[in-house]
Amino acid sequence: MAETVFTPSLEGMKHVKAENGVILTKPFLEVCKQILPVLDKFGAAMAIVKSDIGGNITRLENKYSSDPSKYEHLYTMVQEEVQNKTAKGSSSCTNGLLWLTRAMDFLVELFRNLLEHPDWTMSQACTDSYTKTLKKFHGWLASSSFTRNG
Repeated sequence: MAETVFTPSLEGMKHVKAENGVILTKPFLEVCKQILPVLDKFGAAMAIVKSDIGGNITRLENKYSSDPSKYEHLYTMVQEEVQNKTAKGSSSCTNGLLWLTRAMDFLVELFRNLLEHPDWTMSQACTDSYTKTLKKFHGWLASSSFTRNG
């Protein structure tokens, strides 16, 4: 199979889980970071998405870096915030992880649309992907802003 911009991410995915199935923080974040240069190829249309993804990765990386052995497993961050009753805060790692995974769901759907519908415009592909993945989590303002500019 020919190498694509996705090859490093696909290779990295093989190292995200520990033998017992838990997600390892550093490899997970490394795979997430691999998508950022891909988003640059889309220009300004993906600037906000890239910024959000990058910000959430940085938030999680900062927590991980504060104690790499303690936060080796991604779940440890969430578990700690749930116990401390800080998980629902807008600046929590739990919230960052939630939005990071939602953004990745959106991108997977976008790439699927671009592959399966070569006749669609970028706007059509983005709007469809947004509707299927993120719209239900956004208020009307964010939703209308995205579809108008998407």
